[in-house]
Amino acid sequence: MTEPTSPPPLPDRLSIDPRSPHHVAAVFSHDVGIRFNGQEREDVEEYCISEGWIRVPAGKTVDRKGQPLMIKLKGKVEPFYR
Repeated sequence: MTEPTSPPPLPDRLSIDPRSPHHVAAVFSHDVGIRFNGQEREDVEEYCISEGWIRVPAGKTVDRKGQPLMIKLKGKVEPFYR
């Protein structure tokens, strides 16, 4: 029998980009959701709870390296496991 593993605690700051120092691979083995100002967001690339912001792609625009351009939105951030 396999015991279900409990998810690790969600960090204050988390990024989905593996090149970022705020990327925690153990968290992404579980399904993570972000509630921003009361609405669930699916397009969040990075968040910070203590500073109250998320980073989301700015449409389909990309930089010269092919990475999406990000904008920072400020508000109440609530990460959770689904």
